[in-house]
Amino acid sequence: MDAVYENGAVRPLAAEDLQLGEGQRVRLIIDVYLSKDEDPLSLAAKVYEGLSDQEIDEIEEIVLNRSPVFT
Repeated sequence: MDAVYENGAVRPLAAEDLQLGEGQRVRLIIDVYLSKDEDPLSLAAKVYEGLSDQEIDEIEEIVLNRSPVFT
């Protein structure tokens, strides 16, 4: 079920579907989604933050040379 965090509380977007009694304890598993304001490309660019040029080259070499792993 999707929910929104607002004003210090988690608010389900379809609370009527929960079928919970007042005061019933629940367990939440938080999985944060991208907000509609976040650009996936700018987030992807952060993958290399803090890495040296050599580390980036090594990672890209591994990604581009996958054939030995899958043969």
